[in-house]
Amino acid sequence: MQMPSKYDASQVETKWYNYWMKHNYFHSEPDEREPYTIVIPPPNVTGVLHMGHMLNNTIQDVLIRRARLQGKNACWVPGTDHASIATEAKVVAKLKEQGIDKNSLSREEFLKHAWDWTHEYGGVILEQLKKLGCSCDWDRTKFTMDDDMSEAVIKVFVDLHKKGLIYRGYRMVNWDPEAKTTLSDEEVIYEEKQGSLYYLNYKIEGSNDVLTIATTRPETIFGDTAICINPNDERFAHLKGKKAIVPICNQVIPIIEDTYVDVEFGTGCLKVTPAHDENDKVLGDKHNLEVIDIFNEDASLNSFGLHYQGKDRFVVRKEIVKELEENGVLVKTETHINKVGTSERTKAVIEPRLSDQWFLKMEELVKPAIEAVLGEDSEIKLFPKKFENTYRHWMENIRDWNISRQLLWGQQIPAYYYGDGKEDFVVAETLKDALELAKQKTNNQQLTTADLRQDTDALDTWFSSWLWPMSVFDGIRNPENDDIKYYYPTNDLVTGPDILFFWVARMIIAGYEYKGEKPFQNVYLTGLVRDKQRRKMSKSLGNSPDALKLIEEYSADGVRVGLLLSSAAGNDLMFDEALCQQGKGFGNKIWNAYRLVDGWEIDEIIPQPNSSKIALEWYESKFQKALVEIEDHFSKYRLSDALMAIYKLIYDDFCGWLLEMVKPAYQQPIDAVTYKAIISIFEENLKIVHPFMPFLTEDIWHYIAERTPEEALIVAKWPEAKPINEALITEFEFASEVISGIRNLRKQKNIAFKDAIGFSVINNEKSSTGFDDVIVKLGNLESINYVNEAVDGALTFRVKSNEYFIPMAGSIDVEAEIKKLTEELNYTEGFLKSVQKKLSNERFVAGAPEQVIANERNKEADALAKIETLKASLANLN
Repeated sequence: MQMPSKYDASQVETKWYNYWMKHNYFHSEPDEREPYTIVIPPPNVTGVLHMGHMLNNTIQDVLIRRARLQGKNACWVPGTDHASIATEAKVVAKLKEQGIDKNSLSREEFLKHAWDWTHEYGGVILEQLKKLGCSCDWDRTKFTMDDDMSEAVIKVFVDLHKKGLIYRGYRMVNWDPEAKTTLSDEEVIYEEKQGSLYYLNYKIEGSNDVLTIATTRPETIFGDTAICINPNDERFAHLKGKKAIVPICNQVIPIIEDTYVDVEFGTGCLKVTPAHDENDKVLGDKHNLEVIDIFNEDASLNSFGLHYQGKDRFVVRKEIVKELEENGVLVKTETHINKVGTSERTKAVIEPRLSDQWFLKMEELVKPAIEAVLGEDSEIKLFPKKFENTYRHWMENIRDWNISRQLLWGQQIPAYYYGDGKEDFVVAETLKDALELAKQKTNNQQLTTADLRQDTDALDTWFSSWLWPMSVFDGIRNPENDDIKYYYPTNDLVTGPDILFFWVARMIIAGYEYKGEKPFQNVYLTGLVRDKQRRKMSKSLGNSPDALKLIEEYSADGVRVGLLLSSAAGNDLMFDEALCQQGKGFGNKIWNAYRLVDGWEIDEIIPQPNSSKIALEWYESKFQKALVEIEDHFSKYRLSDALMAIYKLIYDDFCGWLLEMVKPAYQQPIDAVTYKAIISIFEENLKIVHPFMPFLTEDIWHYIAERTPEEALIVAKWPEAKPINEALITEFEFASEVISGIRNLRKQKNIAFKDAIGFSVINNEKSSTGFDDVIVKLGNLESINYVNEAVDGALTFRVKSNEYFIPMAGSIDVEAEIKKLTEELNYTEGFLKSVQKKLSNERFVAGAPEQVIANERNKEADALAKIETLKASLANLN
């Protein structure tokens, strides 16, 4: 086939992706080979491809493609997460546009809309991953709300409940007033924000006395049920046993004593609002205080808020401060920095709220997962290792997991109520099973399914994704099936450190609970993608490039290389489009290198030159040395370093040196032995580049020769390790310096490269002569003469202690060269005088900083050395 002069990524990418799909290379079934398995961190079904996905999935694809080349049975399972909060919010917004209120719909009606939305938009991100070249096993695509996946989630809930690990509790939870659901502690982000501290006077019942409290939340006074003082605080000893009156609502509340109160904070008096603060709830339980919840589920005030009923908490805060000021209750306001919890998903300020919720006991479940990562014989390795400290912190301070969400989209909790009491429920996988259990529990055989009502809450999304490495292989429902036995535990997990606890740690917990072993061997934690100014990429900042447009402009291969060139393991990635341009340029370099080779005429008769023979031997050793380095980088998940080693090998050693050393003279043929060797080397190069640049390499592979589907690059064999001739590598390094010396002199003296020149050497280093033929060819020398004395009237340069001579006769205009060198000598001698004048000035030497003196002495030494060289050159010319 005729190779086009330019690489057209848009056509090539579509062609080869379709080819790979047609021949089913991505699909895996259990067989006798060693499995290599990755499960994708399932992106939200609401998602579109962004830079984080691009990085994460490029890394996974590199690992999968390399495993395939190594002869492993590579299986990369793709899929999406139903993302209950995010998806429900999108569906609610869409319904709103259509004039439909979510609350006017039944559960079934709402779920129909949610499924319609999912079917319409849910596959977008997976289709976009194909553009990047991701070789996922699309036949195995899973969605966390698929029937089989949901069954597994329900099965696990029922099992954990039977084991006494899931319980229902009335607790203070994190309430997201925008999504109108609880969140686990891990889904709350605490940010330092500047607010105000308000000092309010509360009257003491039956007297004209007042006490002052300080609060950041004056709108919660309607929920105050006590004032607390420290029993050891003498300032308030006169208030013991008395009562206070809450401003505005005039509620009479007790003054209680507890050492919990910090006498240094605020005024030393604390208002206690048990329904709206976790610590206040603890105090309230201890002192049997009334609990008054003043908020609706959207954080507007309810009837306890009196004339503020129906208004948002932050609106009330502004208005109540005004009213308190007018009533003479507000003493003063101070600026105050405090930590405010916000919802990871909706960014709404979290409201502590008392609520009946479902919890999973974590204390025992977590132990094998701690041992697996942090124990002496750790089975699971985190890369980079520094994240072990984060993991330890989370796991050793774990709290029970709030697994229920007040949402419709998600797996509905399999608890069925048969009465009005809080404990009048059974937990079962199906309604039919629930009815049998309810009959047993109530001893009432007349019960029917109509008497049962299912809990309306859904399970936390993470409660389904923590089963992902098992449930994608149906390992929960059918624990002995062929897939789970073959593919589990998986090999590598690639994800972001921000979900180390949310997802990674929980998968480890679930793996030990349900399979008795680790879910994966290695966890590679990528950094966050940031812009050149180190800002996190986000839509709001407008600094996140359109992923698909990048692919369009720089090619998928160019973007993959650009991402990995800027990404060191575990460190944040400073993304710069220039790196994608560099990636594209690298692709063009490889393309043009093959076009050069493809254009050579081959002669079966002419013998192989010695220069080509040694050049090929050198590159073989250089390639093998790079292969060892690449293997080492891969073993440590340093993919950027592996890519850089490949980049240098091909750009510098292959294109920059080897092709120059073997290419035939202008309009001359190349010998067949060398040509075949170059093609073989090119193929080996393509194999190591393929995981990073799959499209370009596959395309060139098929230009090199006609291949059957069984011979495609995607299923070729990774290069084998062979012995390395270190001496040859060292000899070439020396020879390359000699070649560079010749080229520099030619350039400086305008000696045309087409003119062959004489060349002599004093071989003080006793360096090998093995590369002499290469030096002759690349320097365009007449020959190399080994001499014992300096050659008169010659240009000279040194490499280590070897001295090299290029005769001047006929090469340059001697008169012009003498004039140029004399002018340079005069200037340098003048410069030396001015420096020495400074250094002979005692006042200057005594007063100047040490560094300045050192710089001047360096200038003196450099000038003296230059003068010596210039004088020697002039002596040779005269």
